[in-house]
Amino acid sequence: MYDAITDFEENLMMKTAWYYYMENMTQQAIADQMGISRMRVIRLLEKARQTGIVQFRISSALDRRHELETRLMETYHLKDCYIVPTNPDTSAVNDTIAKAASIYIANHVSDNCYINFGYGDTSSRTIEYLARNLEISASFVSLTGGVGYYLPNSETNIFNAKLYLIPAPLIMSSREMAQAMREESSVKEITNMINLASMTVVGIGAMDQRATILKSSMLSHNDFLLLDMKGAVGDLICHFIDKEGRLVDTDIDSRLVSVPLSTLHQLENVIGVSAGKHKVAAITAALKGGYLDILITDESTAALLCQGQIPPRQN
Repeated sequence: MYDAITDFEENLMMKTAWYYYMENMTQQAIADQMGISRMRVIRLLEKARQTGIVQFRISSALDRRHELETRLMETYHLKDCYIVPTNPDTSAVNDTIAKAASIYIANHVSDNCYINFGYGDTSSRTIEYLARNLEISASFVSLTGGVGYYLPNSETNIFNAKLYLIPAPLIMSSREMAQAMREESSVKEITNMINLASMTVVGIGAMDQRATILKSSMLSHNDFLLLDMKGAVGDLICHFIDKEGRLVDTDIDSRLVSVPLSTLHQLENVIGVSAGKHKVAAITAALKGGYLDILITDESTAALLCQGQIPPRQN
């Protein structure tokens, strides 16, 4: 039987939903157009959703990434996870992740904040993007020595950012020199600032020829071979870890000017920025070690992390 009241109500819901979702009219504008109250508009929109007149469909790609984010957060007890589409140009993966990280950070920090940064190509690129685009005042604090790698290029507009860099090389020639350097007042002044940070950004290095620390000649191929023999799968702030995320104790580590891995455990909002098949073993180790609170990566890497599939290393 025809129900005039129901038909009229459905007609109102259809019109309200069309104006709101298709014409992008505000609730007040719809109320004025239809001669009803704004509260009535709100109720009609809610009823339209409940009765199925309005149906939402999440993009399958977005749904897939959300599922991966949720699985990684649950598996590794992360606070958050941000997954971006995989760039088909594998040579641009670090740049893609750096852009994503800069967007994420810009949306989660407040004015006059401190942000810690570790050594590495992706974290360095993240500094570049933030320095250009961050609209608030921020201070960047280095977690390691190696001053030159933290400096933005001459084209970067860095008026809203201050750099606080550990005034030391990354790797010293001896354990004793490294210890003495870490005790220098100028170095301690910077490392004492680390606990002020609201976020910490670290790259995750892999054990292959593309590793930043190898390409920059900070370590030799023989050093890498030794680390590999001792079970290293990657590094965090230049500390090399095994597949379970445990520190690989070597003479190399004792010569570093870098905050210890135990510091990462103590800091809040540690963000790992890394992607690529060759990084899966290293990212997995960093997650197992509990060093990260937040992971920013791409979809193909996230899928391998969720499946527990570590591709063979290519030398």
